[in-house]
This record gives sequence, C-alpha cells and structure tokens, in this order.
Amino acid sequence: MAPKMAQGTRRKLPKIKFWPAVLKRKFPRTLMARVLLIIVLPIAVMQLAITWVFFDLHWQTVTAKLSEGLAGDIAWAVQAYKEDPDDDNLNKIRLQAEQSMQLSITLKKGEKLPTTLRPSIFVALNRTIDKALGDQLQETYWFDTTRYPGFVDIRVQTVQGVLRFIAPKDRAFATTGYIFIFWMLGATCILTAVAMLFIRNQVRAIERLSQAAEKFGRNEEDPGFKPYGATEVRAAAEAFLKMKARIQRQIEQRTTLLASVSHDLRTPLTRLKLELAMSEQDEANKRMKQDVSEMAYMIDEYLAFARGEMSENTDSVSVRVLMDTITDNVARAGHKLQTERLPEDLRVNIRELAVQRAIINLIMNGFHYGKYVRFHAEVDRASAVLRLFIDDDGPGIAPERREEAFKPFSRLDESRNQNIKGVGLGLAIARDIIRGHGGELVLDTSPQGGLRASMSLPIAQV
Repeated sequence: MAPKMAQGTRRKLPKIKFWPAVLKRKFPRTLMARVLLIIVLPIAVMQLAITWVFFDLHWQTVTAKLSEGLAGDIAWAVQAYKEDPDDDNLNKIRLQAEQSMQLSITLKKGEKLPTTLRPSIFVALNRTIDKALGDQLQETYWFDTTRYPGFVDIRVQTVQGVLRFIAPKDRAFATTGYIFIFWMLGATCILTAVAMLFIRNQVRAIERLSQAAEKFGRNEEDPGFKPYGATEVRAAAEAFLKMKARIQRQIEQRTTLLASVSHDLRTPLTRLKLELAMSEQDEANKRMKQDVSEMAYMIDEYLAFARGEMSENTDSVSVRVLMDTITDNVARAGHKLQTERLPEDLRVNIRELAVQRAIINLIMNGFHYGKYVRFHAEVDRASAVLRLFIDDDGPGIAPERREEAFKPFSRLDESRNQNIKGVGLGLAIARDIIRGHGGELVLDTSPQGGLRASMSLPIAQV
C-alpha cells in the first residue's frame, strides 16, 4: 500500500530534457534560420514520405510489370530463333518484333557478350530489369540502360553469336516517375523561395527594431525608424517608441533640474569664496577655502555623473588624434604618459569630449596611485573593436573588489576618509560613458603589477 502524502504537499516530478546538448549546439541561432527550418523541414519530410510511398507502391510495381513484359518478348524471340537459326527465320522474327513489340533485333555472328557493365545512377531500374531477364531467359545475357538516352540495349548469347535487342525505355520502366520527382523538387524550391521572401520581410522588421534600440542606447538619433511588419512586431516597435519618449522626457526634466541645482549651489559657493578672499588670511581661512574647493569639486562630480554627457553629439573621430589630444592634456597637468600609437589610423564613432574625460579620469587615477602609466591601443578586426589599455604600477585592486569599484560613491575606503580627493564617481562615470558607446570597461592586473583598465569601442564602419 503506497504511503499517503501530507496534505498540501506536492511531489516534484523529474525534469525531462527534450533537447540533448548536441542538438542545442547544432540548432540554428538566427530567427530566420529557425523559421525556415520549421517550415521547410516538415515539407521536406512530407515530400520524402510521399515519394517513398509513390515509388514503393506504384512506380516499382509498374516498372516490374513493364520489365517482365519486355523480358517475355525477348525470351520469345530468342526461343523462336533457337528453334530455326537461319536468316529467313531471323528476318521474320525481326519484322514481327518491330511491328508489334517495338523491338529492334540484330545478330552479331561469332561475337561474345561484353565483360563489363556501365555504371548507372538508376540502380533500382537495373535491378528490376536484371530480375525480369533472369526469370525469363536460360541463356547468358547483358544489358545497358545508360548508353542511349531513350533506349535500353539488351544482348543475349546464342550459339551463332550475340542477339542484340534495342527497346524504348518506356517499355522497361515508367518514365513518368522521374517527372514526378522533378515536380516535387521544383515545388520544394518554389515553396522555399517564397517562404524565404516572406520570412525575410518579417525578420527585417525585428532587426530594424534591434538597431534602433542599439542606437538609442548609444544616444544616437534614428529618425527613419517607424513601426512596420507583423502585428506583434509593430506593437513591440510602438512600445519601444513610447519608452524612448518617456526616457527622453525624464532626461530633459533631470537636465533642467540639474541646471537649477547647479545655479542654486554655485551662487552661495561663489559668495563664500568672495568673502573668504576679502577676510583675514589666517590658518582658519585657509582651511575654509579648502573645504569650499572640495564642495565645488563634489558638486561638479555629482552633476557630471547625473548628466552623463548626454548633450554631446556623436562624431567620427581619428584614434591617433584622440590619443594625441589625451597625451597633451595629461602633459599639461604635469604628468608624463607613456603612449603607444597604432601603426595604422582608424576612426570610431564617439562623443569625443566624453570619451576624453573617461580616459583622462582613468589615467589620472593611475598617476594618483602609481608613478608609471602606459596608454596603448589594439585593433581586433575580426570583432570590429578598438581596445584601449591603461596600465599603472600602483597597488591595484583585488579581483573580488573590482566590480565593487564601479559602484557610484564607492571609494574602497572603509573609513570614508574625506582627506582623500574624490567622491567615488570616477570609475562609475567612465564605465557609463564607455557603455553608452556600445563598449565595455573592465579592470584587470597590469603587466607592471598594478591596475589595468581595458576599454572596448566599436570601430566605425567605412
């Protein structure tokens, strides 16, 4: 007797995996390939089944009957000639065979049968004729279905020589079977082509939506995008446009708010700076000036993080010019940057000032924690990606804490020591800028033992 389960509990059934790992790896990845597979595969299986049934139940049966009839006529002619092997009898047999059996008969006196067979792609036809001739004839025979396009060459060994029979192919097998195959193949090709055209139109709408979303993520306008395609795809595109409008409206509201906050905060800070400059210059005044400067710096960092450089337009920029500009800016700040330029120049579609700010921020962090900073670039043509590397010889960041370093206001400083310059937004701003260009920023260990900042940016397509 099976044990009773407690009330309110359910027995968990084992999960059944319908797709083995091999099929998952071999299964097409793109939507168009999958839809074509869903449409074409059942059609192909159905047509293969119909073809097999046709050949098994109809074509082979008809062909066997025709081959048996042809073999019977040949057996009659051979037997009639063997009973009276003279030329007059052969002429009578030939005349009767031509008039009523569509057979052409010749005698090659003193010859022997060929010893080799010509290869044929119609193996089933050869097997059927061979069986029919073997059942009807006692003599040795040879046949060929490939030498003449519309005829079958059959030869029988006799005492006087070789009797050669030339018969139309439609007497040996049903020629309409191949016409049926060609019709099936033609219909499959036409259906596949029509399916590809319709599926391509639907997939293009989805690809267009994906491109519009990608451009919006990089802050690029796509004025030509509009919903089209199937009802579901059109609904997704309309939902995307509504979401885009809401996000842009929120960004505009945030920008307006930040402008007001910037004005409201900078005005009292400016008055404080003026009053401190006019008051007595003692040690207390000096410390207050430092506090005011830090407050101004914090406000600039907060505003830059919230603003996200959204007002700058994207432009095609030379990588060499970008690296030279960054090197010059770092040199004006009093640091010597080791730069390795690309052997060939290329261009990237970026917001130049934003990317400069992100890279310079990372470089200055490197100089803050180390003495040696190296800036170089590599090109991955296969992935159409530009990779920028910033290496320093500082203490670096532990691997388990590198992702934490990208969090806003995270300074990896447990005591939150305010004497250390910065508010923990540098890496967050840099990653936000790089991701806004469709790239990525990751941290690793540099060859000098310090920190490596690796950035990837898409290469502009020419």
